[in-house]
Amino acid sequence: MLLPSIFGDNLFDDFMDDMFPVADRMPMKTMPSIMKTDIKETEDQYVLAIDLPGFKKEDVKIHLKDGYLNVSASAENEEEEKDGKYLRRERYTGAMTRSFYVGKDLTEEDVKAKFGNGVLTLSLPKEAPKKIEEPKYISIE
Repeated sequence: MLLPSIFGDNLFDDFMDDMFPVADRMPMKTMPSIMKTDIKETEDQYVLAIDLPGFKKEDVKIHLKDGYLNVSASAENEEEEKDGKYLRRERYTGAMTRSFYVGKDLTEEDVKAKFGNGVLTLSLPKEAPKKIEEPKYISIE
């Protein structure tokens, strides 16, 4: 038989606390909200796959500034507690941002972005190898 805790009278809370003890030691508001990113290199480009579960395409903003590609996502909890109260909330709501240095030669037109199934995919061209200029001489007459 389960008995209520001396700290509260919700048996479900006590049961969930026993099942997920690590989550209770680190509240969700203090958990890192980093965007998990895979970066793949191909012959002619870099491909970034950024996990953004729970976000919609409209929630994501991407911009270039001073050689940095900045990705930000923001979502608020829109659910109301009409039919009951939440006993535990672990899905992230709020804002997060991440920056990647891509060089000052890259323009907005060079970056291709796709969003689907909670993953933002960015394709960035590799810089072409810079040609070493040979010295040009002026002919003397």
